Amino acid sequence: MASLQGITLSQIITVTFTLFAVIDMLGSIPVLISLKAKMGKIDSVQATLVSGGLMLLFFFLGDQLLNMMGVDVNSFAIAGSIVIFILGLEMILGHELFKGDSDTKSGNVVPIAFPLIAGSGTLTTIMSLKAAYNQYTILIGILINLVIVFFCLRSINAIEKLLGPSGIAMVRKFFGVILLAISIKIFRNNVGF
Repeated sequence: MASLQGITLSQIITVTFTLFAVIDMLGSIPVLISLKAKMGKIDSVQATLVSGGLMLLFFFLGDQLLNMMGVDVNSFAIAGSIVIFILGLEMILGHELFKGDSDTKSGNVVPIAFPLIAGSGTLTTIMSLKAAYNQYTILIGILINLVIVFFCLRSINAIEKLLGPSGIAMVRKFFGVILLAISIKIFRNNVGF
């Protein structure tokens, strides 16, 4: 068990911003607006709790879980990149590939909690941070990011009203290209070209 003595404000800020950049909650807003339109609503509590649970699960048992299932981290990252790629294509082309599920609970888990919030990048980053930082520092960083995630999900209707239909369409296409680029980068980094 790690000591509380190793916790510094600068390390908490570094870990928090690292996770914030990888989770990219602000960049996911157009995807979330699109998914909300299909699902009817997003349960911010459920999506936050499930993604937080996945982050904690990987923090404590990530390597063991993947080894137990016979999956390596690279394969896990590639699978997540494919889901992100499909969402990006959908945003750019305007074709519905992810069919809205009448059961919003499943939509809050996949694709919102995983892979958008607690995706392969987030989970592997958490596992990587363990090599460099005190475990309590990482847990505090995870908690701060979950609070940000919750408030972004809770405010999705206000953000949608602020942007308006034309703003949403423009931002959606822009972030669709960004998602494609991120998914290709994750794929390329894990295939070993």
